[in-house]
Amino acid sequence: MAFEEQCSAPPRWRSISLTHVEFPAGDLTGQVLAYTTLLPMAILVGFVTLIVFKRELHTISFFGGLVLNEGVNWLLKHILREPRPCAGAHATLTSEYGMPSSHSQFIWFFVVYFFLFLYLRMHQTNNARCVELLWRHILSIILLGVALLVSYSRVYLLYHSWSQVFYGGMAGCTIGLIWFFFTQEVLTPLFPKIAAWPLSEFFLVRDTSLIPNILWFEYTVTRSEARNRQRKLGTKLQ
Repeated sequence: MAFEEQCSAPPRWRSISLTHVEFPAGDLTGQVLAYTTLLPMAILVGFVTLIVFKRELHTISFFGGLVLNEGVNWLLKHILREPRPCAGAHATLTSEYGMPSSHSQFIWFFVVYFFLFLYLRMHQTNNARCVELLWRHILSIILLGVALLVSYSRVYLLYHSWSQVFYGGMAGCTIGLIWFFFTQEVLTPLFPKIAAWPLSEFFLVRDTSLIPNILWFEYTVTRSEARNRQRKLGTKLQ
């Protein structure tokens, strides 16, 4: 009886608009772009996963830059207070203000920082120079395409105007550039000390800033350790 009374007078319901995206019914392009515009959420999930399993200080700093970038976007929106285009087109929005676009600012921060990380931070230590440059260029082109698609999706789905997306992208590029060099010049020299803190040691936080290419390092170390363990196992079985 109590359950029926509760259902007969429901409270006002609200959706979590962070992942709520609307697109025109029957529009396949709009549907694809609606999924594309959610890529920043997927990137955030990926960062949390990396931090939990890798616990590397540069990754944590990268994520901190993304959070700072979002804070700057929130501040700019509430200073400029420019409304979104086509008022009333969407029922659920995280903010009524659209200048600058947070999705555009987020994705361009990520892409610019990642570009700088790929070409300035990572260095290959083996002889596969051509292969290394090839995969970097391919990955860069893919990331650039993703950033352009996310930015375009915000205009196509009527969440932002072109100017809001453009200035969001400019803000993201600028903050990404500043945060990368701040991390490299200011934070990276402090990473060894931070990694030596008792709290960092307890949570297994590590510093890999002195390793030129962490992917190559982890690959070679893991392969070497697996071979050593395999030899030891084979010796015990004999």
